[in-house]
Amino acid sequence: MIRLLARIFIRESNTRSDTAVRLRYGILTGAVGIFLNVCLFLMKWAAGTVTGSISITADAFNNLSDAGTSAITLFGFRMAAQKPDKEHPFGHGRMEYISGLLVSVAILIMGFELIKESVTRIIHPQETVFDTLAVVFLVISILVKLYMYWYNHSLGKQLDSPAMEATAMDSVSDAVSTTAVLLVSILAKITGLHLDGWMGTVIGVLIFITGIRTLKSTADPLLGQAPDRDFINKVEEIATSHSLVSGVHDITVHNYGPDNVMVTFHAEVPADGDIQSVHEQIDHIEHEMSNRLHCSVLIHMDPIVTDDEEALSLKQQVQEMAAGIDPFFHVHDFRLVHKESFSKVLFDLEVPYSWPESDKEIIGRMREQIAALPGHDYKVLIQVDRTSDQS
Repeated sequence: MIRLLARIFIRESNTRSDTAVRLRYGILTGAVGIFLNVCLFLMKWAAGTVTGSISITADAFNNLSDAGTSAITLFGFRMAAQKPDKEHPFGHGRMEYISGLLVSVAILIMGFELIKESVTRIIHPQETVFDTLAVVFLVISILVKLYMYWYNHSLGKQLDSPAMEATAMDSVSDAVSTTAVLLVSILAKITGLHLDGWMGTVIGVLIFITGIRTLKSTADPLLGQAPDRDFINKVEEIATSHSLVSGVHDITVHNYGPDNVMVTFHAEVPADGDIQSVHEQIDHIEHEMSNRLHCSVLIHMDPIVTDDEEALSLKQQVQEMAAGIDPFFHVHDFRLVHKESFSKVLFDLEVPYSWPESDKEIIGRMREQIAALPGHDYKVLIQVDRTSDQS
């Protein structure tokens, strides 16, 4: 159904990276979600009223809340598509993350309410009436929720939308809880056992756990999560494919929404190169990377000495020392400055966040090893840069 509606209402539906098309998909899935959840609410509410089952009635209001979360998702897509303004110069793309966060909170609330209602039913059990039509409604509900999971999950992956992914997980939770309600209803008819409360408690806990997981997945982009390692590798690959760039470091990725990613990094270039020529080539790299990775790129040029044999040899030794501590330790911005009475060594050292030693301890170890080099007495200045673990 979604694909049919997309062909009718969304032009260029295969170009899903386009912001306008992305907005249309968000509106379409949100509107379909509202319609389906309202229909499910009406069916289950009627079934719950006929059978007197509180679990079916609670499941009905769960679907009504889902209609609300679909409305939140729709609102998030519309807000995210707004153009930048003076208050928000980087756009409104993170509204998708915020809407996903609200969906996650709704899942948590529903899980808590289901647990509370189920415990009450355990303490005060009530007999329910088995109704064939109610069973049919529950089966239809399960199938509809699985369909909603499928289209939200597939489009969420293609559009890189945390809000759609959160909605997909919510649909799975609903399908599981409705299945539990169905099984308990059938079991009560066959055996006379009334296990609504116990089953509801188990499902409520599962829904609550799902809410926590989706909350984390939508909160991470807002907090500022580490960039994807494959993305970093592509940045390094494109930059170093140009002979001008001998290395890159201090890569920072700012995510202002799925369609608004900004990348900054330092590129090591020859210190003796013509400044205008180097700048022109750096501009070329920025444009190439922007077109290939669909992001904004800003490169800081780090001039490095390429004709000082002593500095090059010393840098190699220092890098080997760092790698001897850990293979992921990396030296950059290396400089050897000669004064009248001494020589000064300055460099930055990249260290994974997971490394247990403090920056002070790492600096102390490196200084001891450099001081042990024969025939030299260097003054060493080290800046430790903590980076995400590489894989």
